Amino acid sequence: MTAGPGSAALHDAGPEAGPLFDPFAPGFTDDPYPQYAALREAAPVYHHPMGFWLLTRYDDVSGVLRAADMSVDDRNVTGPLRDLLEAGDWGRDATAVRSMLDRDPPDHTRLRRLVSKAFTPRSVQALRPRITELVDGMLGALARAGRADLVRALAFPLPFTVIAEMLGTPPADHERIRELTGTLVRSLEPVNDPELAAAIAAADEELTGIAAEMIAWKRKNPADDLLTALINAEDEGDVLGDDELIAQTLLLYIAGHETTVNLLAGGTLALLRSPDQMDLLRRDPGLIPNAVEELLRYDSPVQASRRITLRPVTVGGTTIPEGAFVMASLASANRDERYFGPDAGQLRVRRENARQHVSFGAGPHHCLGASLARLEAAVAFERMITRLPGLALDGEVTWNGRINLRGPAHLPVSAG
Repeated sequence: MTAGPGSAALHDAGPEAGPLFDPFAPGFTDDPYPQYAALREAAPVYHHPMGFWLLTRYDDVSGVLRAADMSVDDRNVTGPLRDLLEAGDWGRDATAVRSMLDRDPPDHTRLRRLVSKAFTPRSVQALRPRITELVDGMLGALARAGRADLVRALAFPLPFTVIAEMLGTPPADHERIRELTGTLVRSLEPVNDPELAAAIAAADEELTGIAAEMIAWKRKNPADDLLTALINAEDEGDVLGDDELIAQTLLLYIAGHETTVNLLAGGTLALLRSPDQMDLLRRDPGLIPNAVEELLRYDSPVQASRRITLRPVTVGGTTIPEGAFVMASLASANRDERYFGPDAGQLRVRRENARQHVSFGAGPHHCLGASLARLEAAVAFERMITRLPGLALDGEVTWNGRINLRGPAHLPVSAG
């Protein structure tokens, strides 16, 4: 962890001014970056009145993500926030069956090892022809239509189709699953609406039932796919229990598309708002891999990651107590001028250290699907600049209203 100025200003604003971090403020989900910039300067290690801690500087965020002695298991939270978690007031349920995203070693190590066999570099690269075929079909339809919502035309159906095919799931109501997963991922952020908390719980129950049905169908119809592999997975005699299998299936299904939707839609929007950078890519498509990293940095598809302290930890000169819920702001860290330079708030596809972003996390919980997301984005942007040279914004952008898995909900474009 690194020390730095600013942590003494934790409460400088005074209670009458409200919290320095207010994700429920009007306009926050459209553009949270002004709040993050203010926090990096005034209170980079911020103890929120709700009880959690928020880190906003790159070195602090990176250090906490990589720390081997911190937990992701909500059951290690102590104090009033523990009661909020168990009551579902955060959106999360500390007593629920957990995916590997919520497990510490050795459980996390075992589950990740079982699942990671489907995400080797070779197996992911083998998907390139199919991803290219899907992208070309979707962009072709957009070109013929002349205008479309890019989220519905490409950003959602591409990663959803890819992960569904990888899993080998039976035909399903894609619109309903999209609606349910969009609600469920709100469990990753503070919730101040009892109706939303109830909707999250209902979505979780319905998706659990859908996953159980998929698994039952797959047991009767095994194939060369990820879901069959998970059902048959064994690691030194260890297999996934039924509840574990459902939890990992839902994690892969949701994480396999929700985050990439934000990358594709948010990345396209960033390029359309920076036409000089779009022109650079058209003139030099070899910049695409680095551009994907820069787009990940510029507007992180996942805005924050959590850790729970197992002992008192000093971050940026401030001691965070044992049992604290720590939110590491990936989005803020990726815009930290101390690391990325004075133009950190600008999109620059030639940025030399773009790949040092923390959008995929770091350490033992580094995103398992990072290589797949990078491939989908690289193919999508490469084909987009080739096939739609006149692509342009064609209306008002609507954001999805989420604090964590933030991205455009509707992105109207014209093919040109």
